[in-house]
Amino acid sequence: MTTNAEWQSRKESAIARGQGNMAPIYVDHANNAEIWDVEGKRYIDFGAGIAVVNTGHGHPKVKAAVAEQLEKFSHTCVMVTPYDVSVRLAEKLNKLMPGDTPKKTIFLTTGAEAIENCVKIARAHTGRRGVIAFNGGFHGRTNLAMALTGKITPYKNQFGPFPAEIYHAPFPIDYHGITLDDALRGLNDLFKVDIAPSDVAAVILEPVQGEGGFYPASAEFQQALRRICDEHGIVYVADEIQTGFGRTGRYFCSEYAGVEPDLMATAKGIAGGLPISAVTGKSEIMDAPLPGGLGGTYGGSPIACAAALAVIEVIEEEELVERANVIGEHFIEHIVRLKEKYPQVIGDYRNCGAMVAMELVKDGDANQPDPELTKALVGAAARHGLILLSCGARGNVIRFLPALTIPEDLIGEGMDILTRCMSECT
Repeated sequence: MTTNAEWQSRKESAIARGQGNMAPIYVDHANNAEIWDVEGKRYIDFGAGIAVVNTGHGHPKVKAAVAEQLEKFSHTCVMVTPYDVSVRLAEKLNKLMPGDTPKKTIFLTTGAEAIENCVKIARAHTGRRGVIAFNGGFHGRTNLAMALTGKITPYKNQFGPFPAEIYHAPFPIDYHGITLDDALRGLNDLFKVDIAPSDVAAVILEPVQGEGGFYPASAEFQQALRRICDEHGIVYVADEIQTGFGRTGRYFCSEYAGVEPDLMATAKGIAGGLPISAVTGKSEIMDAPLPGGLGGTYGGSPIACAAALAVIEVIEEEELVERANVIGEHFIEHIVRLKEKYPQVIGDYRNCGAMVAMELVKDGDANQPDPELTKALVGAAARHGLILLSCGARGNVIRFLPALTIPEDLIGEGMDILTRCMSECT
């Protein structure tokens, strides 16, 4: 039998260290919200491939759609000889995106590509140069996406210089004393000091910050940004890469604020693990680039498009958007009990649907993050059969991103493991 340790040794010899892995767990097979490694050990999966397999590992309907498409053809390039499955998926996304304005879509391969194309489209539409993102945001690992990301280590460290005309504004986080007024004042200061609003092509916002720590943007903040963008002719971009496809208890998180973005970037949960991303937006803005100005060889893979259509069907048939809220409530119930036991360790908890976070601190002080305990908990959980992910600008947030198809008994079993790990690590 080949062991995890043997594979990790081979991996370290064959793959650059920059592409690290959280734990030396080499997956043999997976089903719904469970994973088995090459040694036969079972794990409960609270990560879902970072919010990718929202419909669970190996959903039968998704597998069948992939197999059917593969029998037909795997690739022709949507920009050369297109296919109906991409048109049908675009039509679906255009209908699903918030707002009544006519929409259009393009397909790409990764979330970072989607973000970069949002910038291209916004610049083509406005003829402007500047782009504003927010402190703590994460938008990808390509050069422009890194520039937009509001966190240095590990994403930007060593990789500069970055493109010019990228600016960052404060993101409101009540738990850390950054109010809505502070954030809006910071944006106004940016307009006074660094770039005039008439030079700004786009403002890019995650409705809930992902890597930044699962901090939600309040409805008031999103609505204020929408008004500012409307006032100055700025393109409002919603980065729904991690929040999309039912994850937050709405199909797209922007729906909570009643805001219609001009452009929306999606990826992750779109296709059950197949690599595809999209930009969907108002037709007038989407049509600004000239033919040939947008695209990519693998963008809109026919296999991934087929998988995405199946994922949307599963989300609708199994009512997974509503299910996300139920899942979130179950996690919060468990975390509340944990906080009662560890009030000086669990500083804050929050959720938006099945996007759940637990922030770890020292002495109950929000200003004393505990990244060491966070790292220890993730490691201990893996040893005990639970896949956990961490995040946060300060590295002190445990995030829970289970499949939206996870059974309730697995939530309980996984949280029991976490409780034992808390006892072991504190």
